[in-house]
Amino acid sequence: MAYDIDMIKKVYSQMADRVNKAREVVGKPLTLSEKILYSHLWDANSNQAFKRGKDYVDFAPDRIACQDATAQMALLQFMQAGKKNVAVPTTVHCDHLIQAKMGAAIDLVSANKSSHEVFEFLESVSNKYGIGFWKPGAGIIHQVVLENYAFPGGMMIGTDSHTVNAGGLGMVAIGVGGADAVDVMAGMAWELKFPKLIGVKLTGKLSGWTSAKDVILKVAGILTVKGGTGAIIEYFGEGARSMSCTGKGTICNMGAEVGATTSTFGYDDSMERYLNATNREDVAAAANEIREHLTGDDEVYANPEQYFDEVIEINLSELRPHLNGPFTPDLATPISEMREKAKENDWPLKVDWGLIGSCTNSSYEDLTRAASIAKQAVDKNIKAKSDFGINPGSETIRFTAERDGLLQIFEDLDATIFTNACGPCIGQWDRSDRKGEEKNTIVHSFNRNFSKRADGNPNTHAFVGSPEMVAAIAISGRLDFDPTRDKLLNEDGEEVMLDEPTGIELPPKGFDVEDPGYVAPSEDGSEVVIKVAKDSERLQLLEPFEAWDGKNLTGVKLLIKAFGKCTTDHISMAGPWLRFRGHLDNISNNMLIGAINAFNKKTNFVKSQLTGEYDGVPAVARKYKAAGISTIVVGDHNYGEGSSREHAAMEPRHLGVMVVLVKSFARIHETNLKKQGMLGITFVNEKDYDLIQEDDTFNFIDLAEFAPDKPLTVEVVHADGSKDTFKANHTYNDSQIEWFKQGSALNLIKIQNNA
Repeated sequence: MAYDIDMIKKVYSQMADRVNKAREVVGKPLTLSEKILYSHLWDANSNQAFKRGKDYVDFAPDRIACQDATAQMALLQFMQAGKKNVAVPTTVHCDHLIQAKMGAAIDLVSANKSSHEVFEFLESVSNKYGIGFWKPGAGIIHQVVLENYAFPGGMMIGTDSHTVNAGGLGMVAIGVGGADAVDVMAGMAWELKFPKLIGVKLTGKLSGWTSAKDVILKVAGILTVKGGTGAIIEYFGEGARSMSCTGKGTICNMGAEVGATTSTFGYDDSMERYLNATNREDVAAAANEIREHLTGDDEVYANPEQYFDEVIEINLSELRPHLNGPFTPDLATPISEMREKAKENDWPLKVDWGLIGSCTNSSYEDLTRAASIAKQAVDKNIKAKSDFGINPGSETIRFTAERDGLLQIFEDLDATIFTNACGPCIGQWDRSDRKGEEKNTIVHSFNRNFSKRADGNPNTHAFVGSPEMVAAIAISGRLDFDPTRDKLLNEDGEEVMLDEPTGIELPPKGFDVEDPGYVAPSEDGSEVVIKVAKDSERLQLLEPFEAWDGKNLTGVKLLIKAFGKCTTDHISMAGPWLRFRGHLDNISNNMLIGAINAFNKKTNFVKSQLTGEYDGVPAVARKYKAAGISTIVVGDHNYGEGSSREHAAMEPRHLGVMVVLVKSFARIHETNLKKQGMLGITFVNEKDYDLIQEDDTFNFIDLAEFAPDKPLTVEVVHADGSKDTFKANHTYNDSQIEWFKQGSALNLIKIQNNA
């Protein structure tokens, strides 16, 4: 039986009425995305048709999932909310804090020692507040959610941008910051700007070397890393129905790399098969009863241009295998063109590692298709030229794959089987063959490949492909290897070709596992004591941020003017900093150290107006804060694109930054700034960015009249006494302005709960 089956049945019992009502309100047929959104309104009696990309809407998500890195800060915030229990089903998954190095047996033991304090904290908080806990080694959050919690037509939020993986089972699943999760845990509405809709019509059918991964690699090439910002991508058509449920999950997962709010597919036979295979026959039966409401209306898919803001069409029968990268997940290259393109760009052709798995490509089907290629290498006496690493998505996947001999096939090629955890995908990889200053190439089936992502090495060129393509390229040892046309030399000196991959959608003998790694919370957690050592370097109890005094903000000093791309991986980096995700002061020492200073094009080197000297960004910020001086960060386009981590907002707030002024924001980061009581605003005229000088002081001369839809006036005083004045836009509504007034959304929750 499924977890939280009563909650799922309740959602389904209400869905028909809510969808029919929404259709009347909107006055036209509905997309799947609209059906789910309108059926999860906080105010179920709402009679409003919302404007896409404009209206802020309150929703009531069905559940929450948190990974161990982000859960720390989320739960530290929730502990201040004055609640005895979480208001909706919530889970915590320990997957990010396990470093890949020697293999699962050694690495898991090492992680349990090095992060014992954090794991113990997360388990005790989960136990106290009624949260399901998945132990280290249980699996990667998004795969575990797909296997256990995702359900068609549901809405969930998660403190990780790849929460969207659950769209493979027909959910609207959205990555959020920890503060957003706290709202929902505390029984409050969750706010989201009503998304725009991008429809992707899939025709034809996948075959040969082309896989579901290639669909999203192609889409990323079309939309770019910001083309999906503020939109839900909804896939439909005969091609969509022909793919497996886990293949759909792969596509949805990497939709985060184009900035999409989420991605989703309509309920179909593949989802039913997957639910039944994962012991959720009860969910499948319930979904079948309202099947028509769990996909878009026929008219929508017949005439998509009338119902979506943008429509993309991809013929799966014509789609070819791709590799995306390096250094960005949207640089899409058909494998047939890689040889020429690599030569033009001087990308290293020798491939050192092939990495298979992660939250997006670790299904049973993925492993069987990759294993079918690996087995050919063994059978045809081909020695793999690159190292292999395998990251199973969950203990259920690992146990089943081991039982069925799939892992042994990889081990016959000397592959390292890493823990069921994120590892190399997020920078948690202690790479034994690290190349130092030497340019090198790896290929993987993960989702992100920004500079320094996998191994912390800026010289590592990472390319994203399907598991089977990664296997083929790793066996060949060459980036430009095209298995559809190129031959390999085996150990007998014979030229051989690899046959097309074959895969099995679901294990013929069913999934199996001895210990999935789940720990249920106590029915009454009131007696559970949560301990955080005062001298801990990993955990720190939070202190509330100060409320706004209601006056105009004046004398604000420029901390940094960021030039070009500034993602959350620049603002609050992962990798070695992960160990401080539960300690706000310690992790604040990485604030903006990866951002490029517009005035000298250096990182972590900014001028202090107090001394005229240059220092690291956090150091300068701390000096301003100590002097009682507020600061401002100025940024470029799509500021904060990438992860959901709220640290990118909490760190500047902690170090005295009051305003972030940019050309444009990524959705999640803008929301996170608002949640932490900061002023996140955008230039009305982007050219005003060029007015900002290194020694500038800012005055916000009409902030006292802060109100929705009313631009703010920014006065910039230069070092020579001259001034520039311009307007800045904001998207704050009345509720969000109240967050700003109280100093944070959490402060407001505390007031409302008399905590």
